[in-house]
Amino acid sequence: MEPIPDTVFMTKNVKLDSLGEKADPAMSLLLLRLFLLQKYFFTIGEMINEKCSNNWNPTTYMNADIILGAFIPIYVTQDLQDKFEIPFKKKPNLFDIMMEKWKNYQYLLTLYFAIEEINKDAHLLPNVTLGFHLYNAFHSHRRTLEGPLMWLSERSEFIPNYKCKTQHKALGIIAGIRPEFSAAIGTLLELYKIPQVTYGLFHSVLNDKDTFPSLYQISPQEKALTQGVIFLLLHFGWKWVGLIVADDLNGKEFLSDLTAELASEDICVAFTERIPTYMKVDFYFGVGLVNLSQHTKVNVHVFYGDIDDVLIFYIQNEIISKRKKMWIMAKPRIVYLQSVFYKWIGLMSFFEGSFSFSKNRNIPGFKHFIQALIPSQYPSDIYFHKFWLDNFHCSPSPLPCGIQELCPLNISLKNKQEIQVVMITSEPSVSIWNAVYAVAHALHEMLLSQTEIDFHKDINQDRLLPWQLHPFLRKIQFTNAAGDQICFDEKKNPMEKYDIQNFVGYNYHDSFVVKVGEFVSKSPQDKGLFINEVLIKWPSNFNQNPQSVCTESCGPGFWKLTEEGRPACCFSCVFCPERHISNQTDQQECIPCPIQEYPNPERNNCLPKSMTFLSLEDSLGLALVCVALCFSVSTAVVLGIFLKHQDSPIVKANNRTLSFILLISLLLCFLCSLLFIGQPSTASCILQQITFALVFTLVLSTVLAKTITVVLAFRVVTLGRTMRSLFVSGIYNSVIPICFLMQLILLGVWMGTSPPYIQADAHSEHSYIIILCNKGSVTAFYCVLAYLGILALGSFTVAFLARNLPDTFNESKFLTFSMLVFCSVWVTFLPVYHSTKNKAMVAVEVFSILASSAGLLGCIFIPKCYIILLRPDKNSLKCFKNKTKYRQNRLI
Repeated sequence: MEPIPDTVFMTKNVKLDSLGEKADPAMSLLLLRLFLLQKYFFTIGEMINEKCSNNWNPTTYMNADIILGAFIPIYVTQDLQDKFEIPFKKKPNLFDIMMEKWKNYQYLLTLYFAIEEINKDAHLLPNVTLGFHLYNAFHSHRRTLEGPLMWLSERSEFIPNYKCKTQHKALGIIAGIRPEFSAAIGTLLELYKIPQVTYGLFHSVLNDKDTFPSLYQISPQEKALTQGVIFLLLHFGWKWVGLIVADDLNGKEFLSDLTAELASEDICVAFTERIPTYMKVDFYFGVGLVNLSQHTKVNVHVFYGDIDDVLIFYIQNEIISKRKKMWIMAKPRIVYLQSVFYKWIGLMSFFEGSFSFSKNRNIPGFKHFIQALIPSQYPSDIYFHKFWLDNFHCSPSPLPCGIQELCPLNISLKNKQEIQVVMITSEPSVSIWNAVYAVAHALHEMLLSQTEIDFHKDINQDRLLPWQLHPFLRKIQFTNAAGDQICFDEKKNPMEKYDIQNFVGYNYHDSFVVKVGEFVSKSPQDKGLFINEVLIKWPSNFNQNPQSVCTESCGPGFWKLTEEGRPACCFSCVFCPERHISNQTDQQECIPCPIQEYPNPERNNCLPKSMTFLSLEDSLGLALVCVALCFSVSTAVVLGIFLKHQDSPIVKANNRTLSFILLISLLLCFLCSLLFIGQPSTASCILQQITFALVFTLVLSTVLAKTITVVLAFRVVTLGRTMRSLFVSGIYNSVIPICFLMQLILLGVWMGTSPPYIQADAHSEHSYIIILCNKGSVTAFYCVLAYLGILALGSFTVAFLARNLPDTFNESKFLTFSMLVFCSVWVTFLPVYHSTKNKAMVAVEVFSILASSAGLLGCIFIPKCYIILLRPDKNSLKCFKNKTKYRQNRLI
């Protein structure tokens, strides 16, 4: 009979207190009697347990020629009462076990199987038997050295550095499901150079040969496991995850490797939680772990630990009451979840739909070995005895204490569904099998080597020393029965293959785990993830691939803006700036469109820009063409009027030759503006500037000649004979060719050094490429304008000085006003021209040409046309003489 835990009585007391007020005296008396009855049975149970504990030896021994020490965590003791007592002082009690780890009992069965197979093998260790001495490996740091010291002293009392038996045939040990245990006992074993072969996960700390020269790790390095987790997260788009790892060396190394890989793939860790890896007092007093309900957006959790770690986390967090999450069980050596689901219905429900990484490993013949076990197989093994006692409630042999039914002869592991855990070949069992064979092969080579040296002598196994085994272990290499290459070369790079399993459902006794994919790593460069999503069953509260992101993805047209102090997965989505696009999801920055393209309104695509220029299709260009044509027609009409009335006094009085030249020049000015409208070409760009400069030079030089003519006509009386003869000969007309020639020289220098050319402006307009003429040499362009300005200023000055001369038709005033208009237009042109861009620059230049030309036409010729057409009475010689006589009288 097992003792009733104290927690049961605590619960009963609580119920009594809570019902004290409401229950009647009879009910209270009944409850009190029940309590005393339970206490009585509990006292009897304690007496029986004490009697049984005196007959229990917590070790298991298989006698042979060569002995291996083995340390396996078979059970965990309850250390609540002796927490502060001296370690190893209290003898372990068989019935004081708080939690039997019968899933680990498979490790001991594997040890039995491997050694029995080796002893039956005629080619491996012939004529030599192999045995073991088993001790429990405690998870508690306080009891780590208990087994090794007992093994070294070969008795239950520990006398360091003493052997209590004269014949010591133990040459090595098999140990270390956790690296902490191997590291702790490795320092002690190193004093005696005893080889230690570990069957736990490979760890880089144990690979330090300077610290642990006598330690060998049978398991290969699992470098690709973190990559497999990363590939799985990326495949389903999970960027916001929680990490829960066992607080041991393997957990810390996995966490370090995984967090580094996650950061490189832009996957963020919402929280990291380390859970205790062995039972301790703090576990019962509410040392809380992470509260999963606080992280509502974290729908995916990566768990790295054993089944024991899962149970600790499950109980401590009461996750049965929390919302379901997506779990990735990353540790490949974890015994399958279904092995404990039959005891934890809530656990079965909570992990429904989760993934797990596992390796499909097999030990040939091991399953048949387990199925063939009978209760009387190992009578001296107390663990084997209690295994049948706990799980089948029968005793393989009569007990010295208590009354227990003997096991029937036909009983087997197939008869009890819950014991299927020992039928599942776990990864540590495979490692134990390989470790035993590795030591056996090393012993075989060592014995062969000594036989060759002393072939005429019989080999005495008692003469073998542990340190002699090291050279053979270091270079051992063989192929096991499953076809795997076994060696202790840490530089080997075997192919790593993990099955990805999905927990798809359960019932009261059965659970269903389906392989839905695999991750294969042949080399660091050759990795692949294969997932069949059709087979996946998601958690019931999702029913599809759950989203686990801190911030929803930024779609095309936006870029991710990471905020300082927040994880990279928690970002803001910002619309791409002008002339930039993003055509992918979660783009780190927007990319600029090529110069010949522009972004669409959604900023997710670049569109080709269309060519544009000041053309007739443009409303502004069409308006300027119409104005230019109107002024050209007007100029032609004025020219026709002057030709028709060329003999009239008003036409003759204003030097009709210069008037005809000026009108023709103005007509050319209006027409040259048409060169600026339309698609530019190299010829049109050059012709624009040449025509503009020469025509306006001709206009201004003609106006200057007319002004000089007016001045000289009224000063001819006061001039000398020579000047009068020059005036009569028309020497003032030479002003036109001289001015024209000087402008021609400036244009020649301009065209010879840096002529105008076509330019495509793709920056000024959002969706257009503007084709326009570049001036080439800006200095030459402004020199041409400056020369025209000098001519205009000279004409204005001379006309202003002659404004009060008694001109019959007052032409000096008209010339002064016309030049004032002309100068005003071009002075305004300069700042306006520099403040505009693209087509507007061309329009401003055309407008200035038309405005200045129209000013000259209107101020000089419109008044004369008015007189010719509407006031012919004033266009006569008699009127001319009367005006002249009247003005002369006014002067007198």
